[in-house]
Amino acid sequence: MAKDIEVEIRGILNKDQYDQTKTLFEKLASLKENKSRILIDYSTFLPGEGIRDRQKDIRVRVTNGVPEIVVKLGSWGGSESRRELSFKGKEGEFETLVEIFGQLGFTKGTLAKRDALVYDYKDIEFALVKTPGQHYYFEAEKMAHNEEDFTKVENEIREVCQELGLAVVNKEGFFEFIDELNKTDNSIFEFKDFKENYFKNKFENR
Repeated sequence: MAKDIEVEIRGILNKDQYDQTKTLFEKLASLKENKSRILIDYSTFLPGEGIRDRQKDIRVRVTNGVPEIVVKLGSWGGSESRRELSFKGKEGEFETLVEIFGQLGFTKGTLAKRDALVYDYKDIEFALVKTPGQHYYFEAEKMAHNEEDFTKVENEIREVCQELGLAVVNKEGFFEFIDELNKTDNSIFEFKDFKENYFKNKFENR
């Protein structure tokens, strides 16, 4: 069970910035993974959580076929430090996880698809993310050993982002971006509509 603190910083990109950054990383960094992910974020609809004020981020996701339960503790935004707890299942078990969560009372969430190129650069994990609706952003992440280490790690990430010409979004700018994605790219998952091959039927052409 992971106990380290995840330090994460984000920024919004347009298509040209995405392409330029991808080209830069192809020269300077090593490609760690090409991720295709579907996720359900339940926190948006939990009492006392929502988008802006959440202290718990509860979701199930499947990445390159591998399902996972993820709980992040702490506030989120353009930059944050959160404790992350995760448990991975076996390939083919994502619908079972969704069924379990539904029976536990998690019946509504934000449904999203994301594709990301993940690079290692200067001991920081950079993900260049695109959505089905052709929105783009980056995430830069590194683990800190404790809360006291957070500021040091965050400053390190910010300095590298500045070197790369990547602008970090502030918290309100990030929330506005999420609001836009919820209107254009994301949808609402309702457990009452869930049935076999739900995700395959919804995303196979996206």
